[in-house]
Amino acid sequence: MHSPDSALVLGPGGLVGTAWMAGLAHGLRGLGVDLGAADLIVGTSAGAIVGAALATGQDLAHFAEPIGSHSDGPRPPQADPQRMDEVFAVLGAGLPPVEARRRVGRIALDTANPEAEQALVAVRRQLIGTDTWPTERRLLIPAVETESGEPVVWDRGSGVPLAAAVAASSAFPGAAPPVSVGGRHYIDGALRAGTNVDLTAGARTVVVVEPMVRQAPAQEVLVGLR
Repeated sequence: MHSPDSALVLGPGGLVGTAWMAGLAHGLRGLGVDLGAADLIVGTSAGAIVGAALATGQDLAHFAEPIGSHSDGPRPPQADPQRMDEVFAVLGAGLPPVEARRRVGRIALDTANPEAEQALVAVRRQLIGTDTWPTERRLLIPAVETESGEPVVWDRGSGVPLAAAVAASSAFPGAAPPVSVGGRHYIDGALRAGTNVDLTAGARTVVVVEPMVRQAPAQEVLVGLR
């Protein structure tokens, strides 16, 4: 496959990051700048939600409507602060990346719940507005398999429903249940490599939208910009 001329990277950021990126993209589109016109879109976690909506040409205005505001609509999962504290303790322990992902995966599996998972996928489907992968541009969505800790990167050739891929990529343990795909459970794609900018290798122009960049040490930000 030839290298894309332009790539858009949308990083993680939770509910606030999702709203911020959707608002930014919607505002820029109103000014004649369509971020979704990139040849390649890499969406991770919150970025997977907004990236999928952009890549499939959806109207982003509906992101302003709170999920669960309709009595008959899907309800987002409830966060478990204690589980999230456990996850951040593992991630801050200085473990090798694969081992850290495995331990986080075990925490996630303790929260596996088929009903909560179905609700999560339904919420993500409602947000992105479709369950069909884009055909005009390439969309990459990373996630992490819970038991092995190994990362995966899905695209339209992976055979994974778009809403399931987005739900898995945005399933941070403690905030959302793991998502089952093909008999295996998957969690947040940010555990692979943060924003996963490496997936744009070869692109001539790369635009990175990262809601959590200010949480990184200044020296790391500078290195990332070189």
